[in-house]
Amino acid sequence: MTRIRVLVVDDSVVVRRLVTDALSRDSEIEVVGVAANGKLAQTKVAQLAPDLVTMDIEMPEMDGIEAVRELRRSGYRMPIVMFSTLTERGASATLDALVAGAQDYVTKPANVGSVQESLAQVAHNLIPKIKALVGPARSRGPIGTAAATPTRLAALPTPARTRVVVRPEPAPHPVRAVVVGSSTGGPEALSKLVAALTTPPSVPVLVVQHMPPVFTRQLAARLDRLGPARVVEAEDGAELRPGTVHVAPGDRHLELHRRGDTVRTVLTDGPPVNFCRPSVDVLFRSAVRVLGGDLLAVVLTGMGADGRTGCEDVVGAGGTVLVQDEATSVVWGMPGAVATAGFAHRILPLLEVAPAIERVLAEAHAGDRSARWA
Repeated sequence: MTRIRVLVVDDSVVVRRLVTDALSRDSEIEVVGVAANGKLAQTKVAQLAPDLVTMDIEMPEMDGIEAVRELRRSGYRMPIVMFSTLTERGASATLDALVAGAQDYVTKPANVGSVQESLAQVAHNLIPKIKALVGPARSRGPIGTAAATPTRLAALPTPARTRVVVRPEPAPHPVRAVVVGSSTGGPEALSKLVAALTTPPSVPVLVVQHMPPVFTRQLAARLDRLGPARVVEAEDGAELRPGTVHVAPGDRHLELHRRGDTVRTVLTDGPPVNFCRPSVDVLFRSAVRVLGGDLLAVVLTGMGADGRTGCEDVVGAGGTVLVQDEATSVVWGMPGAVATAGFAHRILPLLEVAPAIERVLAEAHAGDRSARWA
């Protein structure tokens, strides 16, 4: 069996040992080297050709963000997972690293009582991401052609790819909200989607991105600067209005409830669904309960299958479902799960998602110009 080769980059000897010991718990992963800063990481990547790199952010000589930029400039396309702190500064730096070309992140253990608990937490958070990002096909060396893209990774293995069936598109129907789900690779995908919008959406948009608290607030602030839509971190009890994008806060489920003549956001602390809180399925299913089939659901890049059940409900109610295609997804887990289950009406490259959303909304309004969004 060929093991996944990982390079661990961190200026802390303790953290390097922690990550190395956590990864050694899995027989499919091998730590082939360590580096104490981003500059040394460049040399180690060239020497060792790892399948994946874990990267600290704050390091001497060359920090993690600049290291990611340099690796991508040099043409290396292996996945990079940032090792971040759960702070405002750590969240901001992590988002900078994702923009620079990293694919995902994990947060460092905090308020953990023992070394064993720290090891278990790192293993639980990091190992599934490594396996999802590397996948069966591995690209270790520099990019050899101009057409290759440094941030394109191997997709999750999908034995059922041949069974992907695109559903016939429904006739134009009222759309009173757009609901979006994403995970691994989602911050960059959402950035491109929001930036590609030509006008503020004519209906409210609600987003679940799998991220912890603090990170979602930073993400919403960044998205707000990119396009015509107003983007906010969702608050409990906010009335939905056209043109506003509500991003679910970390560790809270985002749902819709009708209160009198208005539809409002509700944040809940219910148990994780699909191991996630916030969960895409929770948002999508609550939207169906409140708005029926007058929905457009969009599932972007991400590991796992969160959103598949919610999309089944959207389709069953008569709504429309778009998913990102495999070629442009960092991990084709979530959109692939929807597509292989037969719940997608369109499977689109990322840059075609925003135009498709605007087309569906335009067709909905053309079919019923008198309809209010809610």
